[in-house]
Amino acid sequence: MHIHILGICGTFMGSLAIIAKQLGHTVSGSDMNVYPPMSTQLEMAGIELMSGYSVDHIFPLPDQIIVGNVMGRGNEVVEYLLNNHIPFTSGPAWLHDQVLKDRWVLAVAGTHGKTTTSSMLAWILESAGLKPGFLIGGVPENFDYSSRLGDSKYFVIEADEYDTAFFDKRSKFVHYCPHTLVLNNLEFDHADIFDDLDAIKRQFHHLIRILPSDGKLIINIDDQNIQDVIDMGCWTPTESFSTTNSAATWFAVDIDLQNSQFTLKQNNKPRGLGVLKLFGRHNIANAIAAIAAAQHAGVYVEDALQALTTFAGVKRRLEHKGTFNKISVYDDFAHHPTEIAATISAFRNQRPDGRIITIFEPRSNSMRLGIHVEHLAKAFDDADKVFIFEPKDLQWPIQDVTNNIKPDAKTFSVVDDIILDLLNDVKPGDNVLILSNGSFDGLSEKLVLQLSSREANILH
Repeated sequence: MHIHILGICGTFMGSLAIIAKQLGHTVSGSDMNVYPPMSTQLEMAGIELMSGYSVDHIFPLPDQIIVGNVMGRGNEVVEYLLNNHIPFTSGPAWLHDQVLKDRWVLAVAGTHGKTTTSSMLAWILESAGLKPGFLIGGVPENFDYSSRLGDSKYFVIEADEYDTAFFDKRSKFVHYCPHTLVLNNLEFDHADIFDDLDAIKRQFHHLIRILPSDGKLIINIDDQNIQDVIDMGCWTPTESFSTTNSAATWFAVDIDLQNSQFTLKQNNKPRGLGVLKLFGRHNIANAIAAIAAAQHAGVYVEDALQALTTFAGVKRRLEHKGTFNKISVYDDFAHHPTEIAATISAFRNQRPDGRIITIFEPRSNSMRLGIHVEHLAKAFDDADKVFIFEPKDLQWPIQDVTNNIKPDAKTFSVVDDIILDLLNDVKPGDNVLILSNGSFDGLSEKLVLQLSSREANILH
């Protein structure tokens, strides 16, 4: 069967394409934004990519067309499909019908930490020999791709609350029908989709309503918004996790942030030492949630802890891009004030002596609309210097933020100007942290090239 995917380079749709390929289908796709790492792994998988959205791309007509949520009314291809009564479906619906309906689905939902937690969970199951399938909104370093079909009944999925498609405004995750569900946290985001926090809570409640009574719900005990969702109704046995609250089912004590170590307790009984390659309190919480979910699938806690010692992280989640003349460069997907603050704080605990120079692109729809402006300046408190890129479509005065940032802050409208200014200021011992949920016009790659070239000149 030939499947064509509209909006194939999104993190979800690209991962879906790989699974379709593994099922034996011929897969092609169209998108406006084709860039690594998704474009790279699609090409490696032998999937044909087409730039733009042209009706010509769907001729001769494929056997099935999957429409990504990036597509909307007024789009040339969408209008052609509708006017000519050509059948199509959404990505989440296709995934459920073709892959998930007969699997034990372990889903990770929440505003932050979904990608890392689901990657950890997939690696724990893999290390235990369970050969899970998975679909993750990023590329885990321990695997070749962001998704795979798997060779067992288990399937791990990053459960995104974003809408399904232009014709189905429910959150994607209601299609997944999980047996095990992790709720990491819940904040207002996706202002282009949701009117307010209550609208998001309602979608999470819809997800809980389809959890089976013999399943498992694993929640962050410290998040009041999650508790509000639970209070709407819950019919599934629940466990909790925390790094600060000893009332939780799963609780970390003796936390050493500099060495990323902790002692794990379950029902107040010690279960073992946790040691991570990743750093930050938020990643310890992610690890605990993954361990709890894995136990529900039958993995021993001791085996889960051991697996996490070899978990290498996820591309673009505090990804170390290299160190040049003692200047370290990291790339991260953080785009919400809570994520930004957690990432920089983790850096400060891990690297207390070096400067933290943060480069931020306000790229998400919520950020461009100004939803997070009130809390954005404070998110940079632990940085030493902040460079902020001002995109053309920003709908709020960027000086409202830079004027209130405690560290030294500068604004730029050209990416190359950021690099030039940084190269004039950066020195050995500095840590450069790039924060964006997009390609950032290749800033990470450009900066690494310049720093490596300068290092080579110094050495010679």
